Amino acid sequence: MLVICSMSLLIVGLDVTIVNVALPAIHRSLHSSYSALQWTIDAYTLVLASLLMLSGSTADRIGRRRLFQVGLATFSAGSLLCALAPNAGFLIAFRAMQAIGGSMLNPVAMSIIRNVFEDPRERAQAIGVWGAMIGLSMALGPITGGALVDSVGWRAVFLVNVPIGLLAIVLTALYVPESRAPRARRIDPLGQALIVVALAALTYAIIEGGDHGFGAGDVIAFFALAGCAFAALVIHELRTFEPLIELRFFRSAPFSGASAIAVAAFAAMGGFLFLNTLYLQDVRGLSALDAGLYTLPMAGMTVILAPISGRIVGARGARPSMVLAALALIASGVMLAQIGDHTATAYLLGAYFAFGVGFGLVNPPITNTAVSGMPPAQAGVAAAVASTSRQVGQTLGVAVLGAIAAGSTSAHIGPGFAAATHPAWWVIAALGVVILAAALASTGRWAQRTARATAELFREGVCSRTGAAEVTA
Repeated sequence: MLVICSMSLLIVGLDVTIVNVALPAIHRSLHSSYSALQWTIDAYTLVLASLLMLSGSTADRIGRRRLFQVGLATFSAGSLLCALAPNAGFLIAFRAMQAIGGSMLNPVAMSIIRNVFEDPRERAQAIGVWGAMIGLSMALGPITGGALVDSVGWRAVFLVNVPIGLLAIVLTALYVPESRAPRARRIDPLGQALIVVALAALTYAIIEGGDHGFGAGDVIAFFALAGCAFAALVIHELRTFEPLIELRFFRSAPFSGASAIAVAAFAAMGGFLFLNTLYLQDVRGLSALDAGLYTLPMAGMTVILAPISGRIVGARGARPSMVLAALALIASGVMLAQIGDHTATAYLLGAYFAFGVGFGLVNPPITNTAVSGMPPAQAGVAAAVASTSRQVGQTLGVAVLGAIAAGSTSAHIGPGFAAATHPAWWVIAALGVVILAAALASTGRWAQRTARATAELFREGVCSRTGAAEVTA
């Protein structure tokens, strides 16, 4: 059962890193525009971010195994259609279909693990194995994708998901027990719709603004639509008894800090993967496989340091890991802001090494900090918001950093692209500063007091939206 659940996380994680390596081949094969390449990544992460919370509550209601199998089938079908896509438009649409299936896998797999492993120690070990798949997918994605692109073609990076998905469906039917929550959270359709509209409109405005200019009428209109949707979401969620996103969580400084760090860290990762693969293949002329091998220092440090960071968090709290991660990301951003068309390989590998150190250290403390001080009944929801923040960050990273590079007059893929990316790398350094500030603010004594105060709002038997005591039946 653990292997099956881990397999789902592996293929969903692989589909981000493996497709990044294939972007130059997709660009040449389908004659995709620069913005279409951004959408190839963001269509997946955007839909994934929008539906994670809904999928978790739906699984609790209709059955976790059932929704897990539906997710595997949808993801596999979407992967097959991506491999057959005749143009960029269809590829983007089928990537969104993949993400619909993917949104049903990770949160549901976590719920299955929590339900099956009843012993706390075994459950912690199982979750550790499951979480290690994130690092493994980052390590395998660029190399596997590069090998498939060079030997078979870019369509193979999608086809590889199909047999894995079909095998997982059969194994799920054989070995995974069905389960439901005793009391499932109510579905919040309006809140869900507002999240989709807000994130989609914001992403569209950023990507198309980089392509057509931020003064264009449609870009301004979509920025306005995103702002209105976000405002309406806040008002609606504050008035709903069981909201999709519990805004009272943000009164906890550790939770707010973890959410901000998740967005910043994964924005840096999303932008790094998108810009770096184009730089290595279309500027330096590397093959897809060689480009994947270049990123091994980054992936390797992520795999090695993630469990070490987890132990540091257990022994000394989240602050040391987060501070060291922030400093490493700042150093990497500053180094990458100096690259040119013929930068020495040793220099590049050093920058990638620093980025891997930062990302490997920062990811494990995010969920731990988010649930710090939360009552057990709310820990799962808080962790789900942290996971959604990761996907939102990755979506915005590709959109924003890609738009910054596109805003340069020399930002055509090829010669001159390295110089066009310099402002984007400085943004990654700035994101490291944001992580540093959030880490310091969210791990002190004042932050723990806010966490305890927030937990009081959710103590058993109290359900008032304003914090006043309203005893439930």
